[in-house]
Amino acid sequence: QAVYRGHRLYDTPRVRDAVKAWVNWYKHHRDILESDLVHGRRADGRDVDWMLHVNPRLETKGMLVAYNPLDEPASRTIRVPLSLTGIDGGVRVEMNSGPSTEAASVSIETVGRDGRVEVQVVVPAGGMTWVRFSEE
Repeated sequence: QAVYRGHRLYDTPRVRDAVKAWVNWYKHHRDILESDLVHGRRADGRDVDWMLHVNPRLETKGMLVAYNPLDEPASRTIRVPLSLTGIDGGVRVEMNSGPSTEAASVSIETVGRDGRVEVQVVVPAGGMTWVRFSEE
């Protein structure tokens, strides 16, 4: 049973650690997360849905956030529209999963003629993945 302890939002050390991790992740990416939002796939609970935060004035010009409502991990290729980010040539793609602020993988891609770049995301069951885009 949860016990209110003043300003705390948690009832166990595990919940405390999760709250701290997500708050740190949000604070680290606050500028882009509070920027304009493009919905990529309507959230219907049947497949991976995603949204793209965009702001051409920031160092991180775009951030894709994908959520998997399914009971098993999902791997998807997403054609991300980068035209609203202002990126039109080489793009630095940094990928991770969950509340870590550090990228697990970094690659350099070329934006296609249609202003899109393809990214392969693996989203854990009931979890999320993020992809950060900046100019190369």
